[in-house]
Amino acid sequence: MKTTMKFTFLALLCMGTATGLKAQGIKMPAASSEQTIIQDFGLGRITVKYSRPNTKGRTVFGKMEPYGAVWRTGANSATVITFTEDVTFAGKPVPAGEYALFTIPGKEEWTVILNKTTKQWGAYEYKEADDFLRVRVKAGNGKDKVETFTIDFTDVFPTKAVMQIAWENTIVKVDLTTDIDAKVMASIDEAMKGEKKPYFAAAQYYFENGKDLNKALEWMNAAEVTDPTGPWTKLWKGRMQLKNGDKKGAAESAEAGIKLATEAKIPEYIRLNTELLMQAKK
Repeated sequence: MKTTMKFTFLALLCMGTATGLKAQGIKMPAASSEQTIIQDFGLGRITVKYSRPNTKGRTVFGKMEPYGAVWRTGANSATVITFTEDVTFAGKPVPAGEYALFTIPGKEEWTVILNKTTKQWGAYEYKEADDFLRVRVKAGNGKDKVETFTIDFTDVFPTKAVMQIAWENTIVKVDLTTDIDAKVMASIDEAMKGEKKPYFAAAQYYFENGKDLNKALEWMNAAEVTDPTGPWTKLWKGRMQLKNGDKKGAAESAEAGIKLATEAKIPEYIRLNTELLMQAKK
């Protein structure tokens, strides 16, 4: 109890000092800059709000941040991560919501924690009883030293991504996934009942996610009627034809796409349709 009170007092003293400086009209940069990152993921978003300390020549893990101790995963207030949709976090289901992100660093393995109490200063009042989940992930060595503590997202796809924690020479990666297929398919079915049917987008989703290829081609043909001058429509139709084994049809679509893109002066679609044409002629 005395230790907790001591830490709480120190935290309040630090915040009070900062408030006092502000009240005196002194403008100073924060010792650990604050960052908020927003990553689109699935049909929702992931937001991480955290503070970023620097190494300043210090040895961080195993010394400044001891192995085996709960860490706020940054500086100042506890790091907060928010999911607007349900996800899996290192293979564990996590409902949409807001969580404090704590970690327990280790030499070869870290424990990553999602805690239900988001409004707290550091880890001084952290309670394991409030954990939503704990997962263990491997700790790796980065090629280059990271001076400023960083959380970011890499290898981002519609249904999977990697949250990366990097500082000093340590990199920790947490795999994230989300299941959007049922929701997307339901939204396509509903949208197709309306007057303005999303033929192009629906065909793209079917093609890219291994759905009924014939249905995708049917919808792309309909999209071609509504947008006859779009070189993108020719491109995607050609890709579907090629996947369906129709090389001749794919080549014809690509040639038409090149012509339309040239007339509209859109270099990107000249290049993409040219690449498709070369594939179709192999």
